[in-house]
Amino acid sequence: MLESVGLDDRSSFHPTKLSGGERQRVAVARALVNNLSIILADEPTGSLDSHASDEVLKLLVDLHEKKNVTLIVVTHDLNVANLAERQIEVLDGKIN
Repeated sequence: MLESVGLDDRSSFHPTKLSGGERQRVAVARALVNNLSIILADEPTGSLDSHASDEVLKLLVDLHEKKNVTLIVVTHDLNVANLAERQIEVLDGKIN
């Protein structure tokens, strides 16, 4: 699973030696291993460069499409939000 998120070369690293983006990708790999039916993701691409961000989003979309995983994503990134089938906007604590 680490290979699927581009971290196969980091398998022996202690978590404190990983960057924030690498830790986010490990979290995605953990979700893949656990075969979850629902994934809650808070800013899943927040600490990633554009390439790593695209890879993580592709993984999440593939999980949804191929394994019927429900994704609930919180994001400020409209590019990420626009990938969703449904969007719910919260503004000043109210659902719009």
